[in-house]
Amino acid sequence: MNHAILLDKRPLGRPQLSDFKFVAEALPEIEADEIMLKTSYVSVDPYLRGRMNSAKSYIAPFELQKPISSGVIAEVIESRHKRFQKGDFVSGMLEWKEYQKSKGEGLLKVDAEKAPLSAYLGVLGMTGLTAKLGLSEIGKPREGETMVVSGAAGAVGSVAGQIGKIMGCRVVGIAGSDEKVEMLRSDFGFDVAINYKTTPHMRKAIAAACPEGVDVYFDNVGGAISDAVMVHINQFARIVVCGAISVYNETSLPQSMSVQPLLVRNSALMQGFIVHNYQSKFR
Repeated sequence: MNHAILLDKRPLGRPQLSDFKFVAEALPEIEADEIMLKTSYVSVDPYLRGRMNSAKSYIAPFELQKPISSGVIAEVIESRHKRFQKGDFVSGMLEWKEYQKSKGEGLLKVDAEKAPLSAYLGVLGMTGLTAKLGLSEIGKPREGETMVVSGAAGAVGSVAGQIGKIMGCRVVGIAGSDEKVEMLRSDFGFDVAINYKTTPHMRKAIAAACPEGVDVYFDNVGGAISDAVMVHINQFARIVVCGAISVYNETSLPQSMSVQPLLVRNSALMQGFIVHNYQSKFR
């Protein structure tokens, strides 16, 4: 038998286990020019929450009673396709199933000897591209500048911060636990890391961490954290709006401060960013 995870109903607020359905189904059989895949790793990303809603967005919502899909690493366990051999590993947008067949469209071979397979869903995959292109196309950090990253311990934020360090920036990360803060400083080389959950005055904390202001803000969370950062932006600052994790589970959008005066006063750039808009730069 095969096993799959379906979206049973659209979540209201924070997703619950009851919003999903775990089903068993017959194993598929491959035909000519097809391969059989066994799932090895699944990428569970924040943007998937938006796809669970019915609202129109930059990517189609999930259909009810159909499998969830996202970035997946899978092993080819049977092949009738000239491009793929049994034992190959591939990366692509696939369904959350234990086994599935494919015609190979949109799949890339990945090499388990060059990097851990899970890395092809992280720093070597879409999350790594998101961090890299968000900075190269919008953030454009320069040596000596100060960069702030919210959601800094996440897959995208942690890579963005490390790229900032490589480019010679002072990098300040914002995360939600002492363990994450220590990881940002010790493992990822951030200059300063702030635990927003234990910091009573975020504006003061950011002012202390960024005495010369903020030149680049890589925003993954939105909400009150971003409000606290925005009041410290410098002239010609660049704000990469990559995500809004803090509001994804809200049933109505919370009121936030108006940033237009800050943008005008500082001649700053604030731009939303969807990595798939830059597919021409993936190679």
